[in-house]
Amino acid sequence: MNQESIGKFIAKQRKIKGLTQEELAEKLGITKNAVSKWERGLCLMDMSLLKPLSEILGVSVNDILAGEIIDAQDIEKKSEENIIKLTELINLKAMRYGIIGMALFSIMLVIISTIKDVSSAALVSLLCAYNATTFLSRYKIKKDNNDLFTGILFFLGLICNTIAFILS
Repeated sequence: MNQESIGKFIAKQRKIKGLTQEELAEKLGITKNAVSKWERGLCLMDMSLLKPLSEILGVSVNDILAGEIIDAQDIEKKSEENIIKLTELINLKAMRYGIIGMALFSIMLVIISTIKDVSSAALVSLLCAYNATTFLSRYKIKKDNNDLFTGILFFLGLICNTIAFILS
């Protein structure tokens, strides 16, 4: 799901309908800034807004998710692609919460191990392994080089921490 192409599509359809960002936002009960973020490809709308947005713009939900008007002969294929991409997006959001939780857990672990003077190297290695796997999985789905870079850094942290643990 390409946020940028979806955003450009929304902006184009909004302009065709002769609506400003503020007017579209008002019809959807959201802020103008939210519409602006969609159109710049910074984020996607809440999925509960897809149907009302499609009705206001006079296009299908599939058209919005594809970022283009879908030809009649391609509608079945594009619908399947959109469902798969939407599922991947939901999985990525779940991963994000897991990453935040693991980061907070890591911070607490380091603080506690410092206070109690206990080595947390094995647990930190485990956390690095989890985060490396998570970011590399995200890279596989999104093809975002930042996820690849972060995953590699966590993997290197895992290797270094494991070596340090073995040598100590």
